[in-house]
Amino acid sequence: MSARRAATINYPQVARIIGWLLVIESLFLLLPLVTSLIYGEKDWIVFAITAASTAACGGLMALLIKPRSREMGKREGFLLTALVWVFFSAFGMMPFMLNDNPLSLADAYFEAMSGFTTTGASVIENTDTLSHGILMWRGEMNWIGGMGIILFTLAVLPTLNHSGGMQMFNAEVTGITHDKIRPRVSQTAKDLWMVYIVLTTVLLLLLWLGPMDFFDSLCHAFSTISTGGFSTRNSSIGDWNSTYIDIVITVFMFLGGVNFALIFRTARGEWRSVWRNDVFMTFLKIIALYYVIFVIVIVWRGECTSIKSVTIDPLFLILSSMTSTGYTVSNFERWGTFALSMVFFMMFFGACAGSTSGGAKIDRLLYLNKNLRNEIYRCVHPNSILTVRVNGVVMSQEVVSKVIAFLCLYVLTIAVGGAVLTAAGLPLVDAFFSTFSCISNVGLGAGVTGYGGGYDLIPPVGKWILSLIMLIGRLEVFTVLILFSPGFWRK
Repeated sequence: MSARRAATINYPQVARIIGWLLVIESLFLLLPLVTSLIYGEKDWIVFAITAASTAACGGLMALLIKPRSREMGKREGFLLTALVWVFFSAFGMMPFMLNDNPLSLADAYFEAMSGFTTTGASVIENTDTLSHGILMWRGEMNWIGGMGIILFTLAVLPTLNHSGGMQMFNAEVTGITHDKIRPRVSQTAKDLWMVYIVLTTVLLLLLWLGPMDFFDSLCHAFSTISTGGFSTRNSSIGDWNSTYIDIVITVFMFLGGVNFALIFRTARGEWRSVWRNDVFMTFLKIIALYYVIFVIVIVWRGECTSIKSVTIDPLFLILSSMTSTGYTVSNFERWGTFALSMVFFMMFFGACAGSTSGGAKIDRLLYLNKNLRNEIYRCVHPNSILTVRVNGVVMSQEVVSKVIAFLCLYVLTIAVGGAVLTAAGLPLVDAFFSTFSCISNVGLGAGVTGYGGGYDLIPPVGKWILSLIMLIGRLEVFTVLILFSPGFWRK
């Protein structure tokens, strides 16, 4: 029996867990429902229908499906992790299709996937016309997806700790290697979510002290700490024209780009772990380097109009791009194409692994840089034995090879996705930049999707393609692309 279980995928157990997850999603839908009721909006009916439908489908799957075995291996972990995001987006798009200004199927799914993957790309032309309930749901989707749907489940359903919990943890949490801060994966998930909730609460209170009301503060707390970037206003954070808000958002975008396990250790008083962390120190150095470059560019192009324009504005854009938040406070296109090219590099590598940010991660940049230096040295000294050492630990060649393979697949996905979008009718630059922006989970755009325009201009087939690319980027390539491998399904 055990050999047969090992040879086939345990589909009933996967479906059953997805059912429980949909029940959890229905509970999250109660917040926008209550919000609509508070503001006297009839959208509460939309959320009531969505919550009831999601709970009913999830409950039936969880209660009626009786798997013979509750064991889960690596294949079940990969499959479940990928499917959960698909199902959450499928039910999460319902409010966008049932409200007074309904979106099409492709648009609604794109918006939901963008929300859960914290990409922040939107097909909605005017967010100022949206109801408070819809705006709250957009922010909450960012928040749910920021730390991870599976990670939340591991925290509230500790029984999964013995049923493929580690496989799911590895499949969803970003990074090369995963550092468990507790012996049990369920306790690790609880600790990480606790850090996440505390940071969200502190940010909410700080924003509320400024010119934002409680509603806007909560929505932006959700979308900032998750580095999702959904805003309640068309002109994003710039609508408030507040230096205080810009500073608070900048600080918490930075925290959103730091490994949450490192934040947890720091909160416990382990300060040495911060300064001994090679990735975190590299993160600080990169921010400092880009800041100097941006200040020079701003002064050179005559855009230095105030102290804020050479202090807060460049730091805001740097952290917004590196952490994949995608907030804007000014039209950075005025800073020239060189500044845009710098944003391109920031989007590619992003911030630290184990954070809520997108991109390929600074960890992999560090591994790649050290490995390249070793290879260049070997060209002159071929008999040398060199290792890649990060945080004082020697990394195996297997890990280094996986990093290189990841970066190759990452670039290849951008190339293929961009080419397919050109076939769908998008201009060359727009196709490749949109693909790159979505796989990096940033949501910034250029050309037809840039400043003054939106992703609503992309044809439906392009939105389905970009939805898949956003998922590939959020789950870091392997978790999704492995499902397209024949070997994954072979007994």
